[in-house]
Amino acid sequence: MKTATVVKNAGSHFLLSELPRWEPFPAVLRGKVRLKGGSTTNPVAVGDRVAYEISDKAVITEIFPRSNYIIRRSTNLSRQSHVIAANIDRAFIIVSMYFPEIKLPFLDRILLTCGVYGIPATIVLSKVDLYLGSDPESVAAFHAIYEGAGYEVIDTSTVTGEGINRIREACRGGVVLFSGESGVGKSSLVKAVDPALEPKIGDISTAHLQGKHTTSLYEMYPLASGGFVIDSPGIRGFGLVDLEKEEISKYFPEMLRYADSCRFVPCTHTHEPGCAVKAALERGDISAERYNSYLGMLEEDRKFR
Repeated sequence: MKTATVVKNAGSHFLLSELPRWEPFPAVLRGKVRLKGGSTTNPVAVGDRVAYEISDKAVITEIFPRSNYIIRRSTNLSRQSHVIAANIDRAFIIVSMYFPEIKLPFLDRILLTCGVYGIPATIVLSKVDLYLGSDPESVAAFHAIYEGAGYEVIDTSTVTGEGINRIREACRGGVVLFSGESGVGKSSLVKAVDPALEPKIGDISTAHLQGKHTTSLYEMYPLASGGFVIDSPGIRGFGLVDLEKEEISKYFPEMLRYADSCRFVPCTHTHEPGCAVKAALERGDISAERYNSYLGMLEEDRKFR
């Protein structure tokens, strides 16, 4: 038995490499392993460490336990979920203020999922050359919301090079994920971090100012500066998986600062008297935008039950 890491997922076919050595080779999944995937659409994800055998070709025989992973559920009422990537050292969540316009509830769901599975998350604000000069107030307000909540936010531009070195250094020596909605510039950032790479780069649909899906496969790339990056398809919906409504507030860092002072435990931070979280919200210590995302997640939890 040999071991390797999944570096590309093409549905029923995969590429493996015995990291840190980069020599990808094709493999298929043994049928009985496929059945262990449960309700997920993909029992094997990029980043998974697997055992394989070689007869006439490489065959994945076992998927080793994951140290972490990012999983999402379809935003319809389906019970199916999808593992985006596994065994990640850091997730870079790429967003753009405009072109396409940022959706804070979407961002908050990804950040919460990273927190649930113990994945350090950094927010990357892309394309700042397009709007930092014309709308600095919105950029400053965005920084205030998320840095105030405890997240790192990096402004980047593939045109001016702003922030690219910070991303490159953070990628060094580990496996990182670039994820976000379609059109926010994930693949352009990958190429800016390592110009030798050739991920697909697409345009924005001017009809709806939404991104077009260009990356269609989950794929890992080696970086010349060290480390590996997983480029993922653009995501347009991010439903939460396996999270009780009582747990949701625990993954809002700014709420945790006040939750122990609530009069009632547990507290949903919605209607209870003496709620320290709602008092912090009224003082402006917790942003209304993040709190509204929290309420949306509570409502989503009720829909899926």
